[in-house]
Amino acid sequence: MNTDKPLPITKKMVWQAYQAISRNGKAAGVDGQSLDDFSKDLKNNLYRIWNRLASGSYFPPPVRRVEIPKSKGGGMRPLSIPTVSDRIAQMVVRQIIEPRLEPIFDSDSFGYRPGRSAHQAVELCRKRCWQRDWVLDLDIKGFFDSIDHDLLFKALQAHIQERWVLLYLRRWLEAPVQLPNGELQAKACGTPQGGVISPLLANLFLHYAFDIWMRRNHPGIQFERYADDVICHCSSQREAQALKESLEARCIACHLTLHPEKTQMVYCRDSNRQGSFAKIQFEFLGFAFRPRCAKNRLGKLFTTFAPAVSPLSLRKMRDRIRGWRLRHHSHLPLDDVARMLNPVLRGWWQYFGRFYPTEMWNKLFRYFDERLGSWLRQKHKPLRGHRGRSLRLLNKTAQQNPQLFVHWQILGHATVG
Repeated sequence: MNTDKPLPITKKMVWQAYQAISRNGKAAGVDGQSLDDFSKDLKNNLYRIWNRLASGSYFPPPVRRVEIPKSKGGGMRPLSIPTVSDRIAQMVVRQIIEPRLEPIFDSDSFGYRPGRSAHQAVELCRKRCWQRDWVLDLDIKGFFDSIDHDLLFKALQAHIQERWVLLYLRRWLEAPVQLPNGELQAKACGTPQGGVISPLLANLFLHYAFDIWMRRNHPGIQFERYADDVICHCSSQREAQALKESLEARCIACHLTLHPEKTQMVYCRDSNRQGSFAKIQFEFLGFAFRPRCAKNRLGKLFTTFAPAVSPLSLRKMRDRIRGWRLRHHSHLPLDDVARMLNPVLRGWWQYFGRFYPTEMWNKLFRYFDERLGSWLRQKHKPLRGHRGRSLRLLNKTAQQNPQLFVHWQILGHATVG
């Protein structure tokens, strides 16, 4: 404990916060200082953060606004990037309050929580789609930018008594945003998406606005929530419609808005559920849930309602493969190409290959191997203009050295030819 400072923040807490944030993004905030730049004078930089935090004089700088493509539905999503110093300061407070908030959260809340994952949410969603005929896919319009500060602080005060913690939290919520043109924009609501502490605050807000409310008012309806991405399972179309209307009213009471077009009722059609309905698929955490062909234990084909990598996720991955411009790296040995690209391919496979993996084999890895074939034709002049010969050579290479690429290890050969 620091006896010469009014607040109980130790240098060890700041060091642990630095270690936690250093494993994530390295982007610079409004001060232009990257994580690498910050680390060049690490001892003094961490001391300054501790000194200001522990004395109560820490005021966060503005966050830098950037825009990234939305994961679904098109358009751009605003992302706010704090400075490196501010990310560390936020992590200090997060590590203080998270152990208090984590135990109160719902068992069906999965987003940004220790020991919980997107795969767990997708797996549970798959199981419940087999049990219930209908899904209500919720989309809260501009959720992170719409969180009401007064309602959020009412929830925070129920679990946090230290006035200094609440003071810092309010300063972060009210920190201005620096727009791309340099203009500063004041914030009256919302929590910056991209801030270290924002996911925890968003979870707390929706714990009261949605989770507890659902348990009290619709105890028979199961749901999975990953931050503001929510799937509800209903027994009938009538029940789904009634829930939608009830949630619209609840959102209004919490100063939120359900997106009128993106919030949808979906019929989980399979071999045992027939009928013609307009919507028979939805997306959740990068996976598309829809009717798919499968085989039972006897080898008989049937239709199941299951998740696989979504078309949007596939398009993003193929765009990245194109961005690698493999033909322009024909001077490199194939071993070096594999060494550079395998970490990305492995990450894709570990996430999206978990469910219905044939979609990844047919629509991503086959495409990647086509690009490798183009790389071969550029590298070896006798192969130029001979797609078939280059792909046969690629398949032969894969059979002789299946450990070279991640997907070759799985299949034992290339996915083209």
